[in-house]
Amino acid sequence: MPDATPRRQPAVTYDVAIVGSGAGGGMTAHALTRAGASVVMLEAGEMWDNTKDSAMFKMPYDSPRRGASTPERPFGEWDACIGGWQVPGEPYTKAEGTKFDWWRARMLGGRTNHWGRISLRFGPDDFRRKTLDGLGDDWPITYDDVKPWYDEVDKLIGIFGSIENLPNDPDGIFHDAPAPRYYEHLVKQTSDRMGVTCIPARLSIITKPHNGRAPCHFCGQCNRGCMTNSNFSSPNVLILPALRTGRLKLVTNAMAREVLTGADGRATGVAYIDKTTGEDREVRAKVVVLAASACESARILLNSRSSRHPNGIANQSGVVGKYLTDTTGTDVAGFIPRLVDVPRHNADGVGGGHIFMPWWLDNKKLDFPRGYHIEVWGGLGAPGYGFMGGIQNYPEGGGYGPGLKQQYRKYWGATVGFSGRGEMVPNAKSFCELDPEVKDRWGIPVLRFHWEWRDHEYQQVKHMQETFRALIAEMGGEVWSPMPTKEQGYGIANGGAIIHELGCVRMGTSERDSALDGNCRAWDCDNLFVTDGGPFVSQADKNPTWTIMALAMRTSAFITEQRKAGAL
Repeated sequence: MPDATPRRQPAVTYDVAIVGSGAGGGMTAHALTRAGASVVMLEAGEMWDNTKDSAMFKMPYDSPRRGASTPERPFGEWDACIGGWQVPGEPYTKAEGTKFDWWRARMLGGRTNHWGRISLRFGPDDFRRKTLDGLGDDWPITYDDVKPWYDEVDKLIGIFGSIENLPNDPDGIFHDAPAPRYYEHLVKQTSDRMGVTCIPARLSIITKPHNGRAPCHFCGQCNRGCMTNSNFSSPNVLILPALRTGRLKLVTNAMAREVLTGADGRATGVAYIDKTTGEDREVRAKVVVLAASACESARILLNSRSSRHPNGIANQSGVVGKYLTDTTGTDVAGFIPRLVDVPRHNADGVGGGHIFMPWWLDNKKLDFPRGYHIEVWGGLGAPGYGFMGGIQNYPEGGGYGPGLKQQYRKYWGATVGFSGRGEMVPNAKSFCELDPEVKDRWGIPVLRFHWEWRDHEYQQVKHMQETFRALIAEMGGEVWSPMPTKEQGYGIANGGAIIHELGCVRMGTSERDSALDGNCRAWDCDNLFVTDGGPFVSQADKNPTWTIMALAMRTSAFITEQRKAGAL
C-alpha cells in the first residue's frame, strides 16, 4: 500500500534487522552480537528495565485499587507487562462464531516480563507426533537437533529443577529447586497416593549466583519484574548485554509494517512507523529476522506483498497464518479443611509453584490424544483485590468487624487450585488472515481470526476437570463449582487465553506445505528468518518459551555460519 508520508531513508545498512524483543528476538540479538554482527532491533513498545522500573516491593495496600487490574495491565496494576488482549488503536477481528483472544505486549522484552517462567523442554515424542498417532505433522528436526541448544539456554539463563529421567520430559542443567511449601507437601502426598506424577517445578529463576546475577531471595513477585535480576526476562538477561557489545541499535516505539525486498525478491530491510511522530521509516539490513510473536510475524509477512511475493513473503505455499494453536486450559479450585487455621509460618518462595505434574498417562488407554501438565497454586499469598475469591464462599459466609477479620485469618491459605495446560492438535480451521477492510491506527491491515476446538481438546479438558476434582476430594476438600457440561465445553478456556499461540509460520521439509525450512529460513527468501513461536509445527504439553529460545539460538548459529561463508 502507498505510504502516507515519505519514508525517512536509513543512513546505515546493518548485518541483521530483528523485529521484536521478547524471548526469540532477545536471544537472536544476544547470539548475533556476540558473534560480531551489527544488529538493529525494532520494538513496538517502550523501553523497560526490570532492575529500575519494577514494582517488586510495592504492596497491594499501597494503591487505592489494592492491586486490581488496569486497562494496560490486565493481570494487576503492579504486573510488569504492558499490553493485553485489547490494545488501543490496534484492533483485531474474529470470524463469526470464533472465540479467540489475542494478547499483545507493548514494551521491551514483551511477554518475558510477565510470564510464569515455567521452562520446559519439548521431549523426543513432541517432534514426531504424526509418526506416533497419525495426527498433525512431524517436525523436520528432532529433539537431538535441539538438545545442544537447550543445554546452552540452561547454561546462559539458569533454571532450577530436578533430575527425574522421564522419557518425554527431558532433564536439564538445573540449579537446586526450592522445597515445597506446606500446601504443596499435601498435594504431593495426595498425588503420590493417586499415582499422578508430581515433581519439583522447572522455572527459569536462579537459586545460586549465575553469570553475575544474584540468586532469588524468595519475595514471590516474579510477575512484577525482578529488581535483583534473579529470574529470566529478555531486557536484562539478553538485550542489555547485547547493547553493551556496542553492536546493537535499539529502536523503540517502532511499529513494523512490512519486510522490504529488492527486485530479486530478497529481503533488504523493514518498513515501520515511528509511533511518536507517525512518520514512515525503514531500516536496511542484509538479513531480516522476525520475532514479533507468532501471529504478529504472520501479519507482517502477509502485509509484505510485491511482484515476487504476491501473497506475502514466505507464503508461496499459502500456509502463513495457518495451523494456529494455543495451549488448552481449564482450572479447578477447592476448599481444603485440613488447611484451615494452619499455624502461620514462612511461606515465601519464588513467584510460582514449587511443584508441578508432568503428563503421566498412556493416551492409547484414553479417549483423546496428547497430554497435559498440571500447575498447582494456593498458599498464603499477600492479600489484595479479589483476595480469596470472596469470604462469602466460605463456611461462615462473612460478616462485619472483628468477626469478619477472624474469618479471613482462619480461611487464609485454605484453598488449593489446579490448572491444566495441554496440547492442541493443529487443525485447518484455526488460523489468522488479513481482514480485507479493517486497519489499525497506523493504517496497517489487521488480523482476522478463525478458531475451532475439536473433540481431541474437549475430551482432554474433561479429563483435566475430572482429575482435579478427584485430587481435591482425595485431599478431603470440596469443590464449590459444578462440573462444567459438554455444552459448556467442560470449562475449556478460549483460544488465546493461555497466551501460548504458536504456528502460523511453520517449518517443514518441503516448500509446498510449509513457510520455513528446518533452520527457520523462508523457502522463498533465503535471507529472511523467523525466531518466535511461528515456526512451531505442533504445540506439546509444555510451555513453549524454552523451545523458542533454543530454536532462536540454533537459527542464530546458522545465520552466523552462512555469513562467514559469504552466503548472507
